[in-house]
Amino acid sequence: MAISQGKSTRLPSGARNVANRGKRKAELGRDPAETRVDEKRLKKIRTRGGNEKLRLATANKINLTDPATGKSQVVDVLGVIENSANPNYVRRNIITKGAIVETPEGNAKVTSRPGQDGVLNGILI
Repeated sequence: MAISQGKSTRLPSGARNVANRGKRKAELGRDPAETRVDEKRLKKIRTRGGNEKLRLATANKINLTDPATGKSQVVDVLGVIENSANPNYVRRNIITKGAIVETPEGNAKVTSRPGQDGVLNGILI
């Protein structure tokens, strides 16, 4: 069954909401990208209007910026230390925006959306 981002079948009171129409293609959703720590792999997704969106399936490097000096460099990702999106993501090494990852330079916070942008950016904390 497709993932729907349409209206809920329940009202705020908990009563059943009878829809006056069915689902629409524009209301379709997709599974989360769940970017993991591994060799870099991208997925191309066809979006509305025939455009393409790159999903980062796996990544092992991060574009790391030091806020004190303003310098950026590409460093390895050793693992996920903390992820406020879901505590289970730490065990599974899944990277999302806001996740704290371990690098040789120190811990870094992910500032990009790897499932949407196809790139992994972060700042040193």
